[in-house]
Amino acid sequence: MSGGDGAQPRVDCVVDTDGRITFGLPMGSTEGHQLLLRLRPKKGQPEKVRHVLDLELADDGRRRAVLGPDAVLAEGRWDVYLLREPGSQRQRVRPGLRDLRALVDGHLHDRRSPLAVRIPYVTKDGCLAVRAWLRPAHAEVDGIDVTDRSMTVGARLHGASLGEGAVVCLRLRGGSGTLRVLEPRAGDDGRSFSFTVDYEELDAGTGAGSGVWDVFVQPAAAAPLIRVARLLDDVADRKEVFVYPAVTHGGAVLRPYYTVDNDLSVTVTKAG
Repeated sequence: MSGGDGAQPRVDCVVDTDGRITFGLPMGSTEGHQLLLRLRPKKGQPEKVRHVLDLELADDGRRRAVLGPDAVLAEGRWDVYLLREPGSQRQRVRPGLRDLRALVDGHLHDRRSPLAVRIPYVTKDGCLAVRAWLRPAHAEVDGIDVTDRSMTVGARLHGASLGEGAVVCLRLRGGSGTLRVLEPRAGDDGRSFSFTVDYEELDAGTGAGSGVWDVFVQPAAAAPLIRVARLLDDVADRKEVFVYPAVTHGGAVLRPYYTVDNDLSVTVTKAG
């Protein structure tokens, strides 16, 4: 629950190319000594994780707090609150200026491991929050080309490189363990790759019912699976923004899509 009376304060945020976020209160503002970032718990679960940032008076009279580029935020959604003094009742804040220009071409820069991504965004109720991802390695989608028979995906690894025995795995969701294994086409840099998913094979592998296939890359034999996703830009929630065409094959409709975590999956919907 948020506390405090009156209008919710507005907080600006600027993100630089290193992932550092600078939060700022309006010039001359005297309200607030700390910002509280709270990891939003799953439904029915108690709140457990918080991160506090001190607001310091800058030379221009604004109060600022800095979230450094280090991997300090667990993966999830972090709601932002204002603390007028340490230990006081917290107050939810609304977004002011959000300067995310440094994130737009983030996929063009190599990232170290672990990969820490943070995108400030506006919640459905108009408040400020930060979407965070924290992964040992990552495969960033560059583009998806959909035809009436297949889809071809281009991607690039961050925090890992392609080695001998590298494969792309599509895993049928639901605990059945069903896999479709593809050989990626590797680029000269050892990190870029592409692969093509045949819709007829995916339809047959789904069986009689509908299903969802999650997409991974295994960069070398026996290496951990890495989720294929699109994280490195300024879009916090792309599921309803990047919508790819559905293709009808036999009695099934197939469509690639991004999940609520911006991971790449393919849905297969059977008639009836």
